[in-house]
Amino acid sequence: MKNVYLLRDAIISPIGFNTRENLLSLRQGISGLKLHKEPQQTPSEYTAGIIEDKLLNENFREIGDPDSYTKLEKMMILAVAGILSEKEALDLDQTGLIISSTKGNIDLLGYESGFDKKRVLLSELGKQIKEFFGFKLEPVIVSNACISGGLALSVAKRLMNAGKFQNAVVVAGDLVSEFVLSGFNSFQALSEGACKPFSKDRNGISLGEAAAGVLLSEKAAENKANVALVAEASANDANHISGPSRTGEGLFKSIQNAFRYSGVKPGQIDYLSAHGTATPYNDEMEAVAFNRCGLEKTPVNSLKGYYGHTLGASALIESIVCKHSLLNGELYQSLNFTASGVSKPLNIIQNYRNQNLEYALKTASGFGGSNLALILKKENNG
Repeated sequence: MKNVYLLRDAIISPIGFNTRENLLSLRQGISGLKLHKEPQQTPSEYTAGIIEDKLLNENFREIGDPDSYTKLEKMMILAVAGILSEKEALDLDQTGLIISSTKGNIDLLGYESGFDKKRVLLSELGKQIKEFFGFKLEPVIVSNACISGGLALSVAKRLMNAGKFQNAVVVAGDLVSEFVLSGFNSFQALSEGACKPFSKDRNGISLGEAAAGVLLSEKAAENKANVALVAEASANDANHISGPSRTGEGLFKSIQNAFRYSGVKPGQIDYLSAHGTATPYNDEMEAVAFNRCGLEKTPVNSLKGYYGHTLGASALIESIVCKHSLLNGELYQSLNFTASGVSKPLNIIQNYRNQNLEYALKTASGFGGSNLALILKKENNG
């Protein structure tokens, strides 16, 4: 398949309302995770990365009426607005819109929100974004557990390769809702404090909410370095409704297929962006899969210590960070890492540093046995 290029992007999160602000926070080791005490939630105390409603509304007023949209819609619309440049106007009649979310507006269930009950549907979420900007083509909705954000990039690339459109806007987002909190709490999967991916003393995830958007194009931007999506592969090992394969089979197959499709070898990967949720089973599974693929010496980090697990947005946010790591030659600290708590060796990035980078591998895994691998490459066109 032909490569596609990651052009303009935007990240809306507790540590920044654009990509530049987010990258600055990553460089400085600033986390969006905070302790929250809300009696109506389950549990009553939890650590998470949550966007303040007041700040969100202040930013949204520049482009629309905050009262007309749900919190998630505002986050995702801001992400799309951040990548639509007046100087480089897109033909929205011919631009694809790919939307990723695991739960959408599920926070509207059970409450008198003032919004039509249909807004809880993922299709309605797509409709709101489409109509706000005036996209002509019907949005494609991607919802496949926690690989959704990365899978949306894969779906966009495949549709572009099939000739459906030359450009695509990919946007992803999810909230920290009572439904999500109670669900992970029922698994006893929530961390007591800020999560510690791959650490010996890790004890679960921290949740987060964020949105991100990226413009994909078949054409690279001229006279500058670009980052191309050169391969993507997914595999489902169907191990368990929530537990990953203990041998990392699905992730192993995803990575191996991405290598096979691209012709890239394990030794060429300069940076590995892991899923790294900080649950005992996920981190162990990833360590096994990475070692099976010959990636045990590759610098690796998890960004969950900054954002928490943002569900359907996580793999897209982390792919955008991968892009900028390649362009800027930066490796970000795997925040909150203490001492290794997995059975196989990994080269955890413990301090921010600069390094020449050409290839990055982004992986993601999710409930139901879903797994994904993306290979990104820096190309100089100037």
